[in-house]
Amino acid sequence: MNFEEKQISSRNIFKGRVVDLYVDDVELPDGTLSRREYIKHSGGAAVLFIREDSVALVRQYRYAYGEETYEIPAGKLDPGEDPERAALRELTEETGFRASACRHLADIYPTPGYTDEVIFIYLVTEAEFVGEHLDEGEFLNCSYFTIDEFGKMVESGKIKDAKTVIAYYKYMDKRNKGLI
Repeated sequence: MNFEEKQISSRNIFKGRVVDLYVDDVELPDGTLSRREYIKHSGGAAVLFIREDSVALVRQYRYAYGEETYEIPAGKLDPGEDPERAALRELTEETGFRASACRHLADIYPTPGYTDEVIFIYLVTEAEFVGEHLDEGEFLNCSYFTIDEFGKMVESGKIKDAKTVIAYYKYMDKRNKGLI
């Protein structure tokens, strides 16, 4: 069976700095009509930075959840920006370390029920310190945790951020298979 839904009409009802909200009328595979609300997002890039057996995690306040979170360095893609370049840019901005190369770990759909966002996750293990330079209005603290501590934070639920949890498991899987 083909599960594709055919767009009949689309309305942009909000255009924001970070996201656009759309309401579309669609025809379902059985011919009935329905409505889809979704958010268009330019996507993001994230980097698991491991230096001397320690992982860089940024702690920042996330307004939508009303709490501080631990996450791997990440940020929104600029229009047309290469995800790998964005990951390297975010690494420098948030940790102060600059790398010339990174290794792809995963592409994820963080919330496919209502957004088209894709987050591209990379691994960096070699970088030089050049000094951080956060974006205007960005407030975070970068700390380093051993891989064991990182794993315990994921397993205990202290880390709830999906991209960070996935980065941990992807890294551990590749490491256990001797691929890293």
